[in-house]
Amino acid sequence: MRILAVDYGEKRIGLALSDESGTIASPLYVIPHVSRIVDAAQVAERASAHDVKRIIIGQSFDEEGQPNKSGRMSAKFAEALKQQASVPVELWDEAFTTQDAQWASRAMNVSRKNRSGHLDEIAATILLQSYLDAHPTPQS
Repeated sequence: MRILAVDYGEKRIGLALSDESGTIASPLYVIPHVSRIVDAAQVAERASAHDVKRIIIGQSFDEEGQPNKSGRMSAKFAEALKQQASVPVELWDEAFTTQDAQWASRAMNVSRKNRSGHLDEIAATILLQSYLDAHPTPQS
């Protein structure tokens, strides 16, 4: 079962896709932010094109465990996407995915100039892998 992860940001939206077995996450694409409705339509279109069965959207929280500004934006985006996608849409805690993406980029010796756009899809990949690890697919 393929799963699509979304790292929703103010400038860019990172996407990652799982393999067919739902065990390995890979970077997919970065969509430039336009508006919530247009962004949702583009993500729904990508999900359909890749025969995705579930969409995971990263949501961040503050120290008290409440959604912060970015987390509230993600929740609003999830609601817009639910109106356009034909598959379940779920919010998932994205704690530290951006920091992990920055660390991974530095570890791969990606230049500072090339890091910015790629961080979004790497963050989405880290988000998706954390979801996949928490929801292992039963082996046949």
